[in-house]
Amino acid sequence: MRVLVTGGVRSGKSRHAEELLRPEGSVTYVALGPVHDDADWAARIAAHRARRPATWRTLETGDLAAALRTPGPVLADCLGTWLTRVVDEAGLWDADQDAVSAHVDRRVDEAVAALADRAADPVVLVTNEVGLGVVPEHRSGRLFRDLLGGVNQRLGAACDEVHLVVAGRVLRL
Repeated sequence: MRVLVTGGVRSGKSRHAEELLRPEGSVTYVALGPVHDDADWAARIAAHRARRPATWRTLETGDLAAALRTPGPVLADCLGTWLTRVVDEAGLWDADQDAVSAHVDRRVDEAVAALADRAADPVVLVTNEVGLGVVPEHRSGRLFRDLLGGVNQRLGAACDEVHLVVAGRVLRL
């Protein structure tokens, strides 16, 4: 089982992803986001951790491909924060769009290959749906929206199912 769970901010997508893997017992929860040093971010992380079973292991990394090679069930949350981390770490927010896209495409290629190589162990990827909102005012917002739309399409195509979560309700696409 390879599932991409998408939806808007606070739609319930992370909770749904966790429920998909709860029967597995031991799960590697991959926290893909960048490291922030602020109280709000710390509170969000604490709330997510408190929800997860004690048998789940947390892996904090920006290397999605390596995380997807972890044996056993894997839940990777969230591709949007992963993308931010990928672009941040490469210092590419002000770079030419083709250069940014090429860098992100290489990282997605690695993740798609790792996803394809997975054995029978389930994997659930969580991402934000960015195609339903307004056009961002700033270049970085438009760049992020365009890049994440491509990331979602490519990883969604590599999964067996895509679930859209809206207001806590799940639509299997």
